[in-house]
This record gives sequence, structure tokens and C-alpha cells, in this order.
Amino acid sequence: MNSTINKTDEDSLLIKKMKNGDTSAIEVFIRKYYPDILKYCERHTSSKEDAMDLTQEVFMRFFSNFSSYKHYGKAKNYLYVIAGNLCINHYKSKKDNVTFDENFHAKFESVSIEERMSLKDSVQNLPLSLQTVIELYYYQGLKIREISKILNISIPLVKYRLSQAKKQIKTTMEGKV
Repeated sequence: MNSTINKTDEDSLLIKKMKNGDTSAIEVFIRKYYPDILKYCERHTSSKEDAMDLTQEVFMRFFSNFSSYKHYGKAKNYLYVIAGNLCINHYKSKKDNVTFDENFHAKFESVSIEERMSLKDSVQNLPLSLQTVIELYYYQGLKIREISKILNISIPLVKYRLSQAKKQIKTTMEGKV
């Protein structure tokens, strides 16, 4: 619990320094969250370049509205909200499918390569709302409460979407066996 408090305190201190014009705090903030936001964007685009552009846009949007930003806890969650909205817009404009690389499937070490590929296809065929919840929960390792805040949906809806995604993946996987 103390590590969570320390991270929250650390964010509060960074936010305060950034609001006071400390450019080194801005650099620390970006270095702290850039890798996670980039991974998130990579999973929702078809190219590394698009992911990098979207990640840059996330931070540009965050700082363009920074003067009115109120810190209520985790800045990372707010960055995920921005990233999620940008990825949805990108998805709609490009008609991309969300992609999951082999690192996501590495968590399923007992699964054969064929089953991993089938799993990847199954996840990609889910509706975007279910893909997003699966990605945030399993790959990003976020808690259901955090996902609820990021996606601005209720906790029961997050649980429902996780359940539905698992059922659909299981059905698809069983059909391919």
C-alpha cells in the first residue's frame, strides 16, 4: 500500500512542479509514462510510426490543457483516457484492427504457437470495446477499478466486458480445434 501512496505522492509533486514551470519535472513525467502509453498505442495501431505519433499527441493534448488539469490521483489513468480516445479516432479514420504482439501471448506459455496465433485472431475479432478491456486488464495489468476510470464506464460494465470477451474467445478457440 505504501508503494501506491508513494507513487501518488510522487505524481502530486511532479504535477505541482510542472504547474510551477519546472521543465525538468516535465521531462521526468514524460520519461515516466511514455513507455506505457507507447505500448498501449502500439497495440491499437498497425504501425510503430502511428503509435509514436499518437503517443506524442497524447502528451501534447495533456500539456495543452494542463493549466486546467486537476490532479485527483493517477495521472497515468488520465493519459490512458487521452490515448484511448486518440486510438479510437485513429481506428475509425484508418479502419485499423487492434493488434496484439507475441509479448501479449507470452503470458500463455503453456499454449502452442498455433493456439497463440488462434488466440491472437480471436482477440482481434472482438468488438473494439472488448479488445480494449482485454488489453488494459491482461497486457497493461490494470485493475478493474482503474479500467473503469480510464474508459469512464462502471465497474460492473468492465467485469461484464471481460466476461463477454473471455466467452467469445473461448467459443472461437473451441471452434478452431
